[in-house]
Amino acid sequence: MNIAASHGVICATDLDDLETIARLLDAIDPVEGLVGYKFGSLLTLRFGLAAVVKAFRGLTSKWLIYDHQKAGLDIPSMASEFVAICRDAGMDALILFPLAGPGSVNAFVGATLEAGLVPIVGGALPLPDYLAPVGGFVAEDALSRILDRAYTLGARDFIIPATDAFAIRAQAAKFAAQGDTRLYIPGIGALGGDIARAFAAARPLGSYAIIGRAIYAAKDPAAAARRLAGEARSFGDTSSKGGRP
Repeated sequence: MNIAASHGVICATDLDDLETIARLLDAIDPVEGLVGYKFGSLLTLRFGLAAVVKAFRGLTSKWLIYDHQKAGLDIPSMASEFVAICRDAGMDALILFPLAGPGSVNAFVGATLEAGLVPIVGGALPLPDYLAPVGGFVAEDALSRILDRAYTLGARDFIIPATDAFAIRAQAAKFAAQGDTRLYIPGIGALGGDIARAFAAARPLGSYAIIGRAIYAAKDPAAAARRLAGEARSFGDTSSKGGRP
């Protein structure tokens, strides 16, 4: 599974209405540099995963990423069944936050790879009180440790919030020698992140901004998508629209 463009935008369709999504995709799907769509629990709880994938597949050939809010934070024995359901529904990639420990990293990342899907692995959210040093419950080095283990298993796609340029820079430097490693960057717009700062920190890795409200809630979603995708594409190869292989 490949995204042809090295830099681009993934639209987070954090909505719960398929008719609204159909209108959104009709407007934004032709935008160059828009390489895929992420959706999560709001849609799947209302309509079911298979039905949502079928609806998207009727509207786009681009990458579909499922964010289970957040898959991987479970006992290892759940991994194979969860991944099988996602595979059978027709997903391309899964966002995994295997914070439950090394066994869960092994199980969820391993099952995703074995099923032929792409694991997009993370462990941090763009929240001011997420990590232990600032009052949260998650260890400061959790993200780095999760990504290191996921990498040894074969994962090459990682998710890091745009609001943490230090973490983006650190992980990009660590994986810079690996040309097949890519970063997915949420938290842009309403949560305070910025494409230019985040993508600059991510060099030389391929990077994709995951953007929701700044596109789907814009007065003109197509214009917003073109502007944001153009900004993302300015950091890399602009020769391809990107899409589902």
